[in-house]
Amino acid sequence: MPITMTTAQRVRAALRGEPVDRVPLCFWHHFRPQGSGERLAEETFEFFKSKFDLDIVKIMPDLPYPEPEEAISDVSQFQSLPQLDLDTPVFQEQLRCIRTLRMQLGPDYPLILTLFSPLTYLFNFMGENFSGKQRVIEGARQQPAAIEKGLAIVAANLQNLMRAAIEAGASGIFFSCMGATSADFTPEEYRRIARPYDLEALKGAQGGWLNIVHIHAAPSQDGDDIHFEQFTDYPVSVLSWSDRVTGPELSEAMELTSKCLMGGLWERGPLTHGSETEIENEILSAITQTKGHRLILANGCSIPDDTSEEPLHIVRRLVDQLS
Repeated sequence: MPITMTTAQRVRAALRGEPVDRVPLCFWHHFRPQGSGERLAEETFEFFKSKFDLDIVKIMPDLPYPEPEEAISDVSQFQSLPQLDLDTPVFQEQLRCIRTLRMQLGPDYPLILTLFSPLTYLFNFMGENFSGKQRVIEGARQQPAAIEKGLAIVAANLQNLMRAAIEAGASGIFFSCMGATSADFTPEEYRRIARPYDLEALKGAQGGWLNIVHIHAAPSQDGDDIHFEQFTDYPVSVLSWSDRVTGPELSEAMELTSKCLMGGLWERGPLTHGSETEIENEILSAITQTKGHRLILANGCSIPDDTSEEPLHIVRRLVDQLS
């Protein structure tokens, strides 16, 4: 093992479960690129590379998948979602962002594009609130044909975008999945309704080496459990979730999968407002639970955009000292 690894060497070793010089680190929040891929690339490079020198550069979903032109008020409308090609302006801006960052970072630096699952986009189209999400869930149970048609359309669009993203220079896709929680669908329902379209979309990411599934549980859903084991056979290298908010703990997950784990930092805990001792304890806990193997130290969900940078700098410094 080299005394000091490059970021790519470090992350690749973590994926394989091999020794690392220190645990890989990543954290993130959202930006406001105002529709510009160049602007998003600029803000992304400044935060991930210039300011914190993190091991993974994560392009946030701040150039969002296009909303339908007609507001969705009934699940039957999902059958008429548009098929989007790569000339779609926001897709072009995402690809421009990837190409710009790849030129700046060089050929090997881990670079991932954040996209949501087809089901997550349907939730968003119905309205980013609890009632809209519940209408999609009930629609999936009562009008499955309409939901499945919409999922298929979005999955095909995402597959093409993912393939183009990898070709443009992304190392992989950070694929965030909502709905796989005890507050939403049962494990059997998620497997039947959402999984086929998750897998269809992910076919576009086959050329990437750093594909990550994030299993999302809303912070407001107290006591919500994710269906972690539904994702252990997804064609990705890494599983991400808010392990400090919902189960399983990292130590439990080590027994449930051979994939690399991404977590250990509570996005609304010490990472955002804790003392140095609290931050150190959280880092040490994650490293102890995994013995520092198969771990990318990261927050679960995005940290608040107005978070002070002081605890982030503490995290960055401590990772070098403690690993």
